Amino acid sequence: MITVLFFAGQQELIGEDKLKRNESQMKISDLKTKLMEEYPKLSLQNTMTAINEEYAEDDRIVEDNDIVAFIPPVSGG
Repeated sequence: MITVLFFAGQQELIGEDKLKRNESQMKISDLKTKLMEEYPKLSLQNTMTAINEEYAEDDRIVEDNDIVAFIPPVSGG
């Protein structure tokens, strides 16, 4: 089981700040695709991803007990 964390507008779109999922041994890109299919308004294409508080690329494999955070783009002025 993994924990998936969401921030800002992502939380509003899915109605939760985190989800527990039975996914593991899958690429981050596959996890993103699966979540976007389940939540059609959710966009994860331009998000940064962290696994266990370390940035990770989309080809990294998610392991059991990992905490995956999708960090949306930030703008400011």
